Amino acid sequence: METMKVILSIVERGQGINMRRLCHKHQVPIHIQCAGKGTATSEIMDILGLGSSEKDVVISFAAASVAKKLLHALDSELRGRTGAGIVVCIPVSGLNSLIANLAAYRAESLKEREGNDMERTENSLILVVCAQGCTDDVMSTAKAHGARGGTVIKGRLTGREELEQAYEVELKAEREVVAIVVPTKLRNPIMEAINAEHGLRSEAQAALCSLPIEQIVRLG
Repeated sequence: METMKVILSIVERGQGINMRRLCHKHQVPIHIQCAGKGTATSEIMDILGLGSSEKDVVISFAAASVAKKLLHALDSELRGRTGAGIVVCIPVSGLNSLIANLAAYRAESLKEREGNDMERTENSLILVVCAQGCTDDVMSTAKAHGARGGTVIKGRLTGREELEQAYEVELKAEREVVAIVVPTKLRNPIMEAINAEHGLRSEAQAALCSLPIEQIVRLG
């Protein structure tokens, strides 16, 4: 079976449905859609052409060959049809077998249709899970070390009892996830700074990880 990928799409609010339609057209049928918020100021977003701060975040699953074809289509034929945004492709080390089998079945139906390769990017996705209301401080630290902006997704921490016992801290349940795409050369300095200033024993109580990005497309 082919390796599986996660396709993370961050587009303007209301454009998530268009992104899902484009994915379906290119045989990517499985999605999770969330509401997000950009962290850049309105002036910076205007300068960078990022549109509004309110975002739709679409998480899709696909076989590697299908993901590659989808991003190639987004980068060439479909640019601009979902407004401003960013789409990244991330490798997956494990996935529910039912989802993987469906994605693999779709990939088989598209085999050998086009052979356009896209180069692996030198970018990483940093995910920071922090206490609600602390994202501005986290992003300030990230920007001080080279990050340009991020997207915030609301969430809630579950199963925190073991962490509280292990680290002898009382963790806040309401959480925000900050997704930051950065050049890989900046990943370690940014993560080290966030961990030092906003780690589990700070007010932000941040936990963080990074994921490699194989392909990236900027929309709009």
